[in-house]
Amino acid sequence: MEMSVEIVAHAPAFAMVAETVADVAAREALLDRAMGPKRKTKSSEKLRRGRRPSEGLAFVARDATGGVAGTVRLWDVTLGDGGPAALLLGPLAVDPSLKSAGIGSALMRHAIAEAARLGHAAILLVGDEPYYGRFGFSAARTGGLAMPGPYERHRLLALELAQGALDGATGTLKASGRKLKGHAPTLAA
Repeated sequence: MEMSVEIVAHAPAFAMVAETVADVAAREALLDRAMGPKRKTKSSEKLRRGRRPSEGLAFVARDATGGVAGTVRLWDVTLGDGGPAALLLGPLAVDPSLKSAGIGSALMRHAIAEAARLGHAAILLVGDEPYYGRFGFSAARTGGLAMPGPYERHRLLALELAQGALDGATGTLKASGRKLKGHAPTLAA
């Protein structure tokens, strides 16, 4: 059953729906436009490379013509060696021509609600606290955690969906999600 949430933007309505295989090319083009060529070098990308998003947690915002206007995905991670499971959110992106239309906020609310509905305990992301703070994310619970590779510590944010989910969480985030079929493992440099 596909769940659709309508939001009214400055112009047409947008629907938040599950991402499909047919959305891949449009999603990648959108990410290139919104984030630029260095998007694949970020520490968060190391946790996504060769993996599939968490089951049921990849969404697009469709415009009135069915085009992809925004995207968000969540990924399975483990907090440190043998630590608890969590989700890593990202990337969140909206077509640059549609900024400030409420699409990013609607995608965030939809993704958080679905993660909670599916029983996940915590979501982490690397981002700006002034933006993500309005959804409940903060750096208050991430002091003992680290990303693999370079990142700005104050930008590692978390949202507990279950109270106490991050109690005592320490270590470097590790990818734990489903591997892409036919993806050859890459060796770390």
